[in-house]
Amino acid sequence: MARTLAPEGQSLAEIAGYHNDAVDSLSFYLRSLYQRSDLRFLAYTQIEYDELLSGRIDETELRSSLAILAAVEAAFRVDYQLRAKQRAKDPLSRDFRAIYKLRQERARFDEDLLDPWTRHYPLFRSLIGELRGALHFRHWLAHGRYWKRPVHGRFDYLSLYDLAELIFAQFPLFHN
Repeated sequence: MARTLAPEGQSLAEIAGYHNDAVDSLSFYLRSLYQRSDLRFLAYTQIEYDELLSGRIDETELRSSLAILAAVEAAFRVDYQLRAKQRAKDPLSRDFRAIYKLRQERARFDEDLLDPWTRHYPLFRSLIGELRGALHFRHWLAHGRYWKRPVHGRFDYLSLYDLAELIFAQFPLFHN
């Protein structure tokens, strides 16, 4: 199945808006149930309720983190395809054309897409290193969290949002 160059993904602002709405909704809904002494919360102490709400918000942050990392990967993949197909003459685009001849849409994100960025834009080496650390976190999230959480930095929703903002502001992505 061919992928389109017009991704249906969300912008960072859309992800943040949804995230904030979800956190606010959870807080409002669970608070109203708890205050009404809903059957679900009859035996809950304030501490148990607070822990439940905190756990739900933590889970929402993990899901929003996954959405942010998916948006970043999508941006790099669309850039890769545009560079490969528009036949730009810069060295990065030439590398991407060579990769595209071999792999087309099946290019590996880390090796095939990020390695050339590191070679041609060494100034971004640190940001790419942070992104690679975040990819370990993403793999842990996407594959069911059945192993110990990666120690490659303490990633959370806000730190990933900040990283994505920096990437989108600094990288000369074609569609950005």
